[in-house]
Amino acid sequence: MAPEENAGTELLLQSFERRFLAARTLRSFPWQSLEAKLRDSSDSELLRDILHKTVKHPVCVKHPPSVKYARCFLSELIKKPSGGSVTLSESTAIISYGTTGLVTWDAALYLAEWAIENPAVFTNRTVLELGSGAGLTGLAICKMCRPRAYIFSDCHSRVLEQLRGNVLLNGLSLEADITAKLDSPRVTVAQLDWDVATVHQLSAFQPDVVIAADVLYCPEAIMSLVGVLRRLAACREHQRAPEVYVAFTVRNPETCQLFTTELGRAGIRWEVEPRHEQKLFPYEEHLEMAMLNLTL
Repeated sequence: MAPEENAGTELLLQSFERRFLAARTLRSFPWQSLEAKLRDSSDSELLRDILHKTVKHPVCVKHPPSVKYARCFLSELIKKPSGGSVTLSESTAIISYGTTGLVTWDAALYLAEWAIENPAVFTNRTVLELGSGAGLTGLAICKMCRPRAYIFSDCHSRVLEQLRGNVLLNGLSLEADITAKLDSPRVTVAQLDWDVATVHQLSAFQPDVVIAADVLYCPEAIMSLVGVLRRLAACREHQRAPEVYVAFTVRNPETCQLFTTELGRAGIRWEVEPRHEQKLFPYEEHLEMAMLNLTL
């Protein structure tokens, strides 16, 4: 092979490795030589660069010897005296079992950061999360914001199974557990299909706050979300309606426009929440994040 062809092949392989690493969360670093470099490195720049590409959120890395490097860097990200962390089990594929809900998406990280900066929104309140997915946002709120009760919800059976596992993995108890700690929130994992849930069924939740992250991925989902928000408002006809916060990645401006248009048609007022300053999680720098505060 000619030198220029060999150089081109090397660049292609390097590009593939970068894209492959960026597409999945790693439980350990795959090459011994890379681990050796990390061990011998005198600063954290190499690790920082790798984790920005591979780690989408603070996870518990169980495979030595990489564990000590990951924990050191991730504790730096949290920047909280309590050293709070979230441990997740999730899929390595963006789509699996016919759903995208088995992985953590960037808006969930953004919403978790906002919640940690604004704990008073959740403290001593009942929180309902729509489309919880892997559970990162809710677990961060449960650990850092002291809600009275937290309801994770989704419609896919495999997602619900993974959610229950992640709740237990983080030392929280599900509501039916009589051994639950008194200072922990009451945690529920509920199956909730936005298209079929009735006002009567939604009334059982009685949330003070409703949140959702990265659920505006298609027109059908937007229509379903607006519909369930209208029914949630009807649940509390003689009470104060819940506060609603929806975070999303601006991938397609037309999708965002459709959401705000449908909110207007449903009589739901909205305003854009100011961007928060602190960045605790290494999500993609180039992504445009937004969050709306809705008034039902």
